[in-house]
Amino acid sequence: MKNYTNIFYWIAMIALLVWFAYSKGWILANFKSISAEQAYNLVMNDKNVTLLDVRTIDEFNSHHVKDAQLIPLGVLEKNLAKIQAIKDKSILVYCQTGRRSVSASRILENNGFIPINIDGGIIAMKHVGFNIIK
Repeated sequence: MKNYTNIFYWIAMIALLVWFAYSKGWILANFKSISAEQAYNLVMNDKNVTLLDVRTIDEFNSHHVKDAQLIPLGVLEKNLAKIQAIKDKSILVYCQTGRRSVSASRILENNGFIPINIDGGIIAMKHVGFNIIK
């Protein structure tokens, strides 16, 4: 019985690691993830980049990056038409910490968009020079 317990334990640990890597966008991701500093440099040097905030309306209203467009993750798939005009441009996707933006980037990529996930979300973006509106 002890052998089965050990096998179950290792299978559970591997499954947990795979889930964690997937949720971070480290595996099975067909989009790039970049640091907040890289995102800032991209925004400063490329005016064709769009910032997409996928947090809730309340989070957005409390603070957001200047010129960012809000489409909360929960309604993103239903509202892709709002960003259809920028389908061929890079879309920098952010949330609070970077977790929801990975999910949003997967949705965008699956629908033909070019998402770039910002690791660390707006928390990291505050420290590299982004203009945060309160």
